[in-house]
Amino acid sequence: MGTQDAVTARDAVLTRDGAGTRGRASGEVLLGLALFGLYSLVAMLPEQVREHAARRRGEMVLGLERALHLDLEPALNGWLAARPVWRVLADYEYATTYVAATLAVLVWLYVRHPERYRTARNAFVTLNVAAIACFALFPVMPPRFLGDLGFVDTVRLGRTWGSWGSPLIEHADRFAAVPSLHMAWTLWAGVELARARAPRPVRALNGAHIAVTAYVIVATANHYVLDAVAAVPLVALSVLTAGRLAARPAAAERVPAQDAFFLAVESAAAPQHAGGVIMLDTSRRALGRLDLVRLIGDRLDRLPRFRQRLADRGRWRRPVWLDHPAVDWSWHVTERTVDGMAGLRAMIAEIQAEPLPRDRPLWRMILVAGAAPGRTTLVFLMHHVVADGVGVVAQAISLMEPAAPGRPGGRGPAAPPRRRVREALAGAVGLAQLAADGGAGAAPRLPSAGTAGRRFGTLRIPLAEPREIARRYGARVSDVVMCAVAGALQRTVRFPAGTPPRECRVAVPLMMRAPGEGMEGNHTTAVMVDLPIGAMPERERLALIARRSRVLRSGTRALAAWFVMRQVGRLMPGPLHARFARAVYGGRFLQGIVSSLPASGERMLLTGVPVTGVYPVVPLAPGAPLAVAALGVDGELCFGICADTGLVDDADALTAGVRDVIRELRDG
Repeated sequence: MGTQDAVTARDAVLTRDGAGTRGRASGEVLLGLALFGLYSLVAMLPEQVREHAARRRGEMVLGLERALHLDLEPALNGWLAARPVWRVLADYEYATTYVAATLAVLVWLYVRHPERYRTARNAFVTLNVAAIACFALFPVMPPRFLGDLGFVDTVRLGRTWGSWGSPLIEHADRFAAVPSLHMAWTLWAGVELARARAPRPVRALNGAHIAVTAYVIVATANHYVLDAVAAVPLVALSVLTAGRLAARPAAAERVPAQDAFFLAVESAAAPQHAGGVIMLDTSRRALGRLDLVRLIGDRLDRLPRFRQRLADRGRWRRPVWLDHPAVDWSWHVTERTVDGMAGLRAMIAEIQAEPLPRDRPLWRMILVAGAAPGRTTLVFLMHHVVADGVGVVAQAISLMEPAAPGRPGGRGPAAPPRRRVREALAGAVGLAQLAADGGAGAAPRLPSAGTAGRRFGTLRIPLAEPREIARRYGARVSDVVMCAVAGALQRTVRFPAGTPPRECRVAVPLMMRAPGEGMEGNHTTAVMVDLPIGAMPERERLALIARRSRVLRSGTRALAAWFVMRQVGRLMPGPLHARFARAVYGGRFLQGIVSSLPASGERMLLTGVPVTGVYPVVPLAPGAPLAVAALGVDGELCFGICADTGLVDDADALTAGVRDVIRELRDG
């Protein structure tokens, strides 16, 4: 085989299923920053709470080493502390060489061995995430903090610039002894150099570095002997796990991390299906269940999730999408009759509280008669694992006419060129901002029953009204929507005895879907905004929200949150990713969701029947009692409001509050 043929063959292997390709450099930098951010979150845990347990465990490790005759730390530390020159050299070796060596191996693999880079990087990320989990769950005090037992802190004694625990890096986790990441990183570098068949002198140099690192981490009293030993199985398991994942067959489409996120957070009290309430003018032409069945059946080839179900593969592996043998039309498309709009809203609240079964495709359509004279209502529900709010609306629109250019299902306009370096820098800034936001404390709580009980409300107003209000006050329509929600909460919610919260933290979804991307999958991220819900004039509330909502337009937080959702989540093992999702998406950090979806000025038809309105249906986040979405359709702004039964007795009170706030802003 010639050189050119070999290169072509190698490229074919690299691009098959995307498993062996290296990512863009900006994404790799962001991944590294995300790992550091995760470590920093653990380092931010209160030391006072962890200190006693960490000291007790440090003494326990020493006791175990004495029993095994491995307690070399006192002798090595005492010898090094008495020799200033060697002590300073050891401190700087501890502070610098493991980072330099690891970065050198990563860059070398990225440039010279792209076929091995992704698997090696995944192993590196896995060992770091596992180690950080150990630091969080099993803090251990290193020997240098046990001065009463005779250890000398060589970092403090020599004032080593840039080393862990020195003034420059004072924020480092003081109880991250087990396992030794210094040892783990150097061992990982040795494994990857060997697997990539690096030159023998390089491998020999790394072997010497491993030996020196093992001596230095113990002699400087930063680690115990058993810390270094613990790094060996950590690296072995990480390398084996990454290798197994890279070698797995791609027979079925795996659920991406950003979609699996919503499987993890779902519970009996917080079903995660989204959808829309589509109002149809059937005064001239009727629409029956069989019409819908024929329409969907004819377009199943365009709607893969309508004919696929989830297949579970165990706790440690994410589910995959598999074709379902046959669509059970009697369950997926049904008919009901209600008594007016109040009956329709009660029915929607009822089905919002019922999780979709996972043994079949995750969608339902209910054709409802009786909501209004000459009108038929189509309630369309789809699980959040399938698509975000925009994607769910897009799948519904794909059943309608006309199929306008650029709509989901077509290629759409070409995406603009991406500025990778700028995105990487913006993402790095955003990670720091998110860390600061997360450290601001728990969000003030709104009343919540904590059950699956729901209240659902609808409202429609002329779209021209919020647009004119936004123009007059120098705000945006999304600001007007948030102001209306905040004012409605202030007017309608009855807080328990005590001081009611003056603010409510809500998640505002932001679209990250590139032009031309398909309808499936979650392509949104969310940025938190604190809504003022205390008593004040509505124009002042709108001005305050308009200032606070600038975080939505800077882009840095959105890029960082999207990167964590998509890339960091992808590298987490299933159980850790599920725990992460439940930790960050719920009542601890937010109390509601407020979404303003893109408006459409087109008149749409469903089997020839005009669409007169679409009310979005947004699921509640676990422990968060409110979800509001507004969608512009044919000159109208349609609100769908979902509330926990503990927040309001009747959602109509909330919708009336929203209407009153908009009127006050309009007439003010």
